[in-house]
This record gives sequence, structure tokens and C-alpha cells, in this order.
Amino acid sequence: MSATPARQPKPAENAGPADSHVFTISEVLRELQIEFPDLSASKLRFLEERDLVEPARTQSGYRKYSAADVERLRFILALQRDRYMPLDVIKQTMEAIDAGEKPEALPESAPVGPREVTGEMAAQLTGRTRPMSRKELRALSGATRGMLDTLEKFRIISADAQGNYSHHDLKAVKAVRVLARYGLEPKHLVTLRRSADAELDLIARAMAPHAARKDAAARARVAESSKEMLQCLKDLRSSLMDSAVEKIDRR
Repeated sequence: MSATPARQPKPAENAGPADSHVFTISEVLRELQIEFPDLSASKLRFLEERDLVEPARTQSGYRKYSAADVERLRFILALQRDRYMPLDVIKQTMEAIDAGEKPEALPESAPVGPREVTGEMAAQLTGRTRPMSRKELRALSGATRGMLDTLEKFRIISADAQGNYSHHDLKAVKAVRVLARYGLEPKHLVTLRRSADAELDLIARAMAPHAARKDAAARARVAESSKEMLQCLKDLRSSLMDSAVEKIDRR
């Protein structure tokens, strides 16, 4: 994807007729908190720090958001909250839209623009599905009741408080079924669960000093930093495993 030139902030008083109304930060909150109740001024400032939105400024330094800025925020917040997209992926998506391109993160048939992220498109964006019952998990994965019981026993999968399972559980069950073809049973995979717990512990310890702050911006930073650390750990693990498999292949 080609990089888009940085957007230049536009003076609030120069907004065009179709975009003449400008919003203060408190007006933006009133506009968006109906759909995003947890939205705060701190979160808006955090999104600005990440270059996802660039409101104009008055001579006194106050932020002035255009109607387009508000729609942009609505789109970003929907992708983050409902579609589980991390901010770095959202930023790439928005940069592509700013450059007049079809974002790589969006499926070919998907419309581009605020208010147009559908549930079907969400599944294509992230590979995620809605929570599913145990019966649905069995049907989608092809697993037996006994296999699901065993996987829950070894904490490979787990239901939520409503007894539903996530796309992560479905992915895990499918992977276990493939591994079973090679003679690996769920009991052999306990080390993977322990390894995952160890990685989560590393992330929790690294984030502990920052997690003490309770404001929305701090929570958002912790969430994004945790995702970044997790991705780095995945990349490291993948690199180690790929290297080892290549050595086996050379023998």
C-alpha cells in the first residue's frame, strides 16, 4: 500500500458550505457518546496523538472538529469497538482511504466510508464471527463432544459467562483436529497453554506500571501496547519455529 501524504490541518474558519459547522470537543462527545458511551475527551486526544484524526485549531489552541472529522471518528471507533481492528491496522486503512485507494484491510466488495461497516464485512475484515453456542462450535469445527470436553479440561478453549464460544475457540478446535492427524492429542498440547500463560504474564508485568492509571487514554495505550507486545512475541515464536523446521528440512 502506498503511503499517503500527511493531512494538513485546515483552519476552522475556512470550512466549506457543506462542512460549515464545527464542533468543540464537548460537542463531539455529545454527538458520539450515544453510540460509544465510553468515549472520553482523553480518548479523542489519544486518537489525535496517533494521527487518526486532525482537528483544526482556533487561534487560542482549542480543537474544532468538522462534520467530516466527526464521521471519521465514528468510522474509526466502529472499526475498533465492533470489528476488533487494532489502531495500527485502522491507521493503514484510513491512510488508504485518504489517498483515494481501496484499503487492503477491506474486502474487495466492501464499501468504503463511515457508517458502512456491516456485520458481514466485519467477518471478512477480521475473520471473526459472532459468539456461538457449543452446538454451533461442534457443527462448525466437526469436533465431537468428547474432544470439546477434553479441550476445556486442558483450557485450550473456554466458554464465556453466557456459555458461548468465540472465533478464537473455533480456530483452536480446528487446529487441534489437524494436529490429531499427526498423533498429537489434546493432552500433548498442555505445554502450549502454559506457554501462552507465560507470555500473557510477561505482557501483564510489562504493562503493570501503566495499568495503574484509570483514565480512558491510559487504558487505550495499555491495550494497544499489549497488542503490539503480543504480536512481537508471536513473530519471535514464529521465527524460532520456522528456523527449526528449516533445519529439519535440510537434513
